[in-house]
Amino acid sequence: MLRKGLLGALALIVTLMFGIQAMAGGIIKIGVQAPITGKFASEGQSIDKAVRLIVKQYNEKGGILGKKIKVYTCDDEGQAQKAAVCARQLVDDGVIAVIGSYTSTCAEAAEPIYYRAGVLQTSDGTSDTLVKHGYWTFFRNSSPNSAEAAFTAEFFIKKQHYKRIAAISDYSTFSTDLTNAVVKDIKKLGGNIVYKGKITSGAQNFTPILTKIKSFNPDVIYFGGYYTDGGLIRAQMEQLGIKADFVGGDSNDNPEFIKLAGKAAVGAYLVNVPLPQMLPYDTAKKFLKAYKAAYHEMPASIWTLFNVDGLRAILYSIEQTKSTNTKKIAYYMHNKLKNFPGITGPVEWNKNGERVGSAYMAYRIGNDLKYHIVYRH
Repeated sequence: MLRKGLLGALALIVTLMFGIQAMAGGIIKIGVQAPITGKFASEGQSIDKAVRLIVKQYNEKGGILGKKIKVYTCDDEGQAQKAAVCARQLVDDGVIAVIGSYTSTCAEAAEPIYYRAGVLQTSDGTSDTLVKHGYWTFFRNSSPNSAEAAFTAEFFIKKQHYKRIAAISDYSTFSTDLTNAVVKDIKKLGGNIVYKGKITSGAQNFTPILTKIKSFNPDVIYFGGYYTDGGLIRAQMEQLGIKADFVGGDSNDNPEFIKLAGKAAVGAYLVNVPLPQMLPYDTAKKFLKAYKAAYHEMPASIWTLFNVDGLRAILYSIEQTKSTNTKKIAYYMHNKLKNFPGITGPVEWNKNGERVGSAYMAYRIGNDLKYHIVYRH
């Protein structure tokens, strides 16, 4: 009797285990690693909302390969140490792909963990170093700093004819790399850098460095950091009577920049790829309409849409390969995915995981507090 009881219990355990495995096998797990809280929260929350919207649309049509998709979100707060914690957590959750993170610093901190686990990662991080590790798991869904730097230098020298240029970055990987690349390309075109320095992100008071820069009498101050600091820098420039133009790199492109800069936002220039509302693609128009209907607001910035394109390409590749094997999916994305109709335009990657193609614009914030295109390729 005891033996029969033990055998019966063992049979029940095995049945339950197979049941659990079957349930797990019926779900495709996708991770989101983004700054849900902290100073970049508006960007992180927007990315998370967009991913969940796409997943909802897929699930309403039956999912993929007969399986529903489930989203697991981890808040990295825009900090490298927490990004690594998120990566380990999402790997433990069993995700096959991760969307994120928003910053290059956080994306890079998580990269080796996803690589070792064989988990796909797609990020809008623009630091050139992101694709130099040789990780087959990583796909950049935006253009690199080097492409933006070349455009920015051309705008400064060929369009604006600036003679005295000051450049500021913060200490992050993204900001340092972008600003260094911009300075290098400006010098290649014969531009004159009168000052180059760094701020501590989040310091709030930038008047000491701005006062020092004022003594160099620049025509323009370039800032290659994030909107949370850029808006304050622009406002404090006006408070100090600095007449130089302000040009912000792509991560200043956020509605919060205008709120932080206040009336000083008028006349500021920002360099980025086309704004969401300027995207001419039908896929973009449909998605933006659906996003606004779902959340009663527009995405925080173009970075949300880049991340969504990374997700959409991964899901499409799962469909085409009829597999959730990440090696097979990555091979397809590297070698066979061509001109996928993305929200931000055709999506395609080279064998290094670098997105092919880029299209930058320079915007001026007008008296109406709207962006006006002043330069494009």
